[in-house]
Amino acid sequence: MIQVRGLTKQYGAVRAVDDLTFDVLPGAVTGFLGPNGAGKSTTMRMVLGLDRPTRGRALVAGRPVTGMGEPLRAVGALLDAGAVHPGRSGRDHLRVAARTAGIPRQRVEEVIDLVGLGTAARRRVRGYSLGMRQRLGIAAALLGDPGVLVFDEPMNGLDLDGVRWIRGLVRRLADEGRTVLLSSHLMSEMEQTADHLVIIGRGRLIADASMREVMRSEGARRQVRVRTPSPDRLAQALARHGLQVDPAGDGELLVGGADAETVGDLALAAGVAVHRLAEERSSLEQVYLDLTGASVEYRVADELEPAGQVRR
Repeated sequence: MIQVRGLTKQYGAVRAVDDLTFDVLPGAVTGFLGPNGAGKSTTMRMVLGLDRPTRGRALVAGRPVTGMGEPLRAVGALLDAGAVHPGRSGRDHLRVAARTAGIPRQRVEEVIDLVGLGTAARRRVRGYSLGMRQRLGIAAALLGDPGVLVFDEPMNGLDLDGVRWIRGLVRRLADEGRTVLLSSHLMSEMEQTADHLVIIGRGRLIADASMREVMRSEGARRQVRVRTPSPDRLAQALARHGLQVDPAGDGELLVGGADAETVGDLALAAGVAVHRLAEERSSLEQVYLDLTGASVEYRVADELEPAGQVRR
């Protein structure tokens, strides 16, 4: 597992990471979310021993990565897909990494097949698309067959098939009992992939909970959309029972504070016909925006402030 305890990183007057504490458990995909400048990359670099904390500690399998004799066999990481010598072929890049870590040469061919580089492994990296560089970076992370994997925006530059492949890969790695920490701005993919979420803003922890708990938090909204030929009558009937009702046009109402069954029963009791009735829940994107709204470092001048924030 990954253990982060009181992790803090100070750059002069700027505190990039501020007293972070959380765990990343094996057998699950943990999504690591936060606005730009929230401290995600700095935190991952400290976990991997690439940056020294100002205070606190980060352990992988109970030890700091810097104290490991064979770190590539314990933890694999993709932080920057562009950090590759452009004059080398993809295969040579992996061979150099494998030789440095004492990993058998045959493993290079295995990870090339695993990430789908195929014949492109013979080409120089300077001719790779961003998506191909991502695949190469993931191959390098998997070289040592590690039990812990840290991926920073691995879906960048991938087409739809590539994104689907990444989703399946991280799911399979977690199902094998590995520890997977995944950072991404693609909320729709994170909603489908992650089991647990760690959300930070301005270097501080905002949420550390399962996907289910986050989606059921106060930041998640549930409402019912109902269409009726008598929206005014139905709105009055629902309001009498203390429900929040907002018109949505075309004879539709948005009802907060109730489920579809309750709205249907109240419509029946009021003698109002219903032509459509459906529950709508907030997407992870909306919940995330509500949770992190006060922590956004940069925003356009006319952007409205979010309705509220939930801190776990």
